[in-house]
Amino acid sequence: MAPTVILLSLLTFIVVLVGGVTNSPSLKKSSIAASYNLNNTQTTSATGSARARIKHRTTGTYGNISPSKVSRFSKKVKPTEATTRALKTTEGGTKTLKATTFKPTQATTRALKPTTVKPFKSTKGTTKALKPTLKWTEVSTKALKPTTVKPTVTTTATRTTTTPVRFHTEDLNENIDKNVERRVWNTKESEQPPVFECPPLGLESLKVKDSQIQASSYKRMGLGPHRGRLNIQSGVEDGDIYDGAWCAQYKDQNQWLQVDAKKLTRFTAVILQGRSSIWSLDYVETFKVQVSNDTIKWKPCMNGTEEAVFEGNKDSETPVLAILPEPAVAQYIRINPQTWFKNGTICLRAEIMGYPNNIYPWQAEEGTKDKLDFRHHNYNEMRKLMKSVNEMCPDITRIYSIGKSYMGLKLYVMEISDNPGKHELGEPEFRYVAGMHGNEVLGREVLLNLMEYICQEYKRGNQRIVHLVKETRIHLLPSMNPDGYEMAYKKGSELAGWALGRYSYEGIDMNHNFADLNTVMWDAIELETDKSKLINHYFPIPEHYTSEDAMVAPETRAVISWMQTIPFVLSANLHGGELVVTYPFDMTKDWAPKEHTPTPDDSFFRWLATVYASTNHVMSNPDRRPCHNEDFLRYNNIINGANWHTVPGSMNDFSYLHTNCFEVTVELSCDKFPHVSELPIEWENNKESLLVYMEQVHRGIKGVVRDKDTEAGIADAIIKVDDIDHHIRSAFDGDFWRLLNPGEYDITVTAEGYFPATRSCRVEYEHYPTICDFHLTKTPKQRLREILAKGGKIPKDLQLRLRQLRIRKLRASTKLINQRRMSQQRRARGAHN
Repeated sequence: MAPTVILLSLLTFIVVLVGGVTNSPSLKKSSIAASYNLNNTQTTSATGSARARIKHRTTGTYGNISPSKVSRFSKKVKPTEATTRALKTTEGGTKTLKATTFKPTQATTRALKPTTVKPFKSTKGTTKALKPTLKWTEVSTKALKPTTVKPTVTTTATRTTTTPVRFHTEDLNENIDKNVERRVWNTKESEQPPVFECPPLGLESLKVKDSQIQASSYKRMGLGPHRGRLNIQSGVEDGDIYDGAWCAQYKDQNQWLQVDAKKLTRFTAVILQGRSSIWSLDYVETFKVQVSNDTIKWKPCMNGTEEAVFEGNKDSETPVLAILPEPAVAQYIRINPQTWFKNGTICLRAEIMGYPNNIYPWQAEEGTKDKLDFRHHNYNEMRKLMKSVNEMCPDITRIYSIGKSYMGLKLYVMEISDNPGKHELGEPEFRYVAGMHGNEVLGREVLLNLMEYICQEYKRGNQRIVHLVKETRIHLLPSMNPDGYEMAYKKGSELAGWALGRYSYEGIDMNHNFADLNTVMWDAIELETDKSKLINHYFPIPEHYTSEDAMVAPETRAVISWMQTIPFVLSANLHGGELVVTYPFDMTKDWAPKEHTPTPDDSFFRWLATVYASTNHVMSNPDRRPCHNEDFLRYNNIINGANWHTVPGSMNDFSYLHTNCFEVTVELSCDKFPHVSELPIEWENNKESLLVYMEQVHRGIKGVVRDKDTEAGIADAIIKVDDIDHHIRSAFDGDFWRLLNPGEYDITVTAEGYFPATRSCRVEYEHYPTICDFHLTKTPKQRLREILAKGGKIPKDLQLRLRQLRIRKLRASTKLINQRRMSQQRRARGAHN
């Protein structure tokens, strides 16, 4: 009998606890959780197609594991019931979770405690993420240590309110953890990249024009000499005009690729690569080099008394460096293949190392007048630069970390504001994120330069920068994937290739690693018959994404927690390898390879993309050459992400569907890893674009949603714009920002326990937002709840109001009953007749 009694007591305690949590006024007041509800009234075909698509999408979506790492992550993510449920909202915008059958476990029992947060099991060096829990309560928020912030991932049943949790300030005087140093830099080899005597001529960076490259022969235009550039990428199909190398028409030792340097140049090395193709395997195994001043008389590079034969490639992707025995001064240089892959043909991509007239080209060219630290910064050097900026401008800067990489390197953020460390009422939050792919390094360097520039110009009194700092809270994350960067950095700008360092240390592509909320949204639309019950924002994260088996990088979890903690309004994700700005959605419906897939805010996203592209010096050049296999000049250098290629689990789509933040992707340069000599020019190309894009955070409307009686800010109020099917929510102190193009808009604000309010707001063309404040009146029921919770007496006006509501409800029900009776009587008379 004793075990039975204990079991019954335990079940009774759980039921009481659940009831107490569910009926808690504090929880109801702060509730913003969205719900899933499986609509069983749909037709078999609609439900079947949705579930089939769900099954296909829930395998492998969140990892995009690199081929070399597949064996380590062979376990697939299992689809859960949550992925097949449609999203519904209840009256008043509050969302509830429809009851489903499940077996209670120890984990779910623990989750019932509102102040308990249980972390996932973490791997070495990872930042812990949180298991599904109830919403944050006031008690649990206070329980957090002010100097410790762990990334959390909000799950299906919850939607954590953006809270004023502060990431603690980092002290960069502290040494790096010794265990981390051993893990990341554990080889006896030099951690510094190879240093060349001279920089590249610029085949990869397109500094060398197509007309400067010639060849003995070529198979077709798509394999012409202009395609013989290091790291150039082919189109999807062989035979198109954008193939992945120069390929000779004939297989003999008389074939050559020739580059005209336009002036006498000191040539020191050649870098060779095979053909970029998913269908063919072609590369040069050995080659000779000749130089000339007139293209008539050619002088071979000698190795002592014999003509030098250089070792080429053993595969098609790895760049191979061949240093000339003696530097050669000439105007022209030829690469003459001698042997090639036996089952292939003569194909190559190349870069030439050299500089004209015995001076470096960046000494002859004026890249920029800004005195900034133009070099590639590894993890240690990045810390030093951020520390120096903070020491130079301590009043407007703060350094904090949002988490750690798999190997334990911290994800540092530079905050720039006139009041660092605090969210100010009405001041929008902006972020730049770079280095999601570790080998796309230009974004990292321009953000480090941007920190320096803002600090310097603020101290000089530059009014544009002073206004930006005082009116905006700026967050700069220069390296989201520091592990990948360190891998690419060790090889250097010319030898890292196209993919080394792209993935995280675990082999995860973070560009596909965020929760796929597009599928959740589209399946809900397909399954739901009552469209008024669908939600269009703050989509919760599916349960399977937060499971311990989910292939989610610790870096991704850290960024998600960052997004959920700070009420960001606008962001850009900086990439490299192309010259274009893409905007959401990044993912197509039904897994089409590419298809225009716009958001409800498509017109504003196009504006954001145009702002950056039109002010970028290279993108705005109408005579520029396409980088690889797409001519984005046709689209004015902007494109809907899904119309380029589908990207499930992108940060842009996640940011739009899970938070208030609008985000685009900027592809900064054809060259993923530019040579250090090109950094001043690249900074100048992007400086104005970076600044003007940040200023767009002040477009549209902003305001504060307040309680009419107490003037207190109302958190999680829903801000709706007529004719735009995407809402946002107010932050923890009631302020909100809605990015909009110029025009007249009807804005409606709703909040739980309040009557809705609507007003018209006009957005002007000026670079400042329209103030659009709201004061909401509590409903009688909400006032009654608060009075009873405090043990107070009900005021007479509220008693009268409640009595009127009861009478109105009674009259309505009586009228409905009478109508039903009359209808029944008419049917009875009709049947009698």
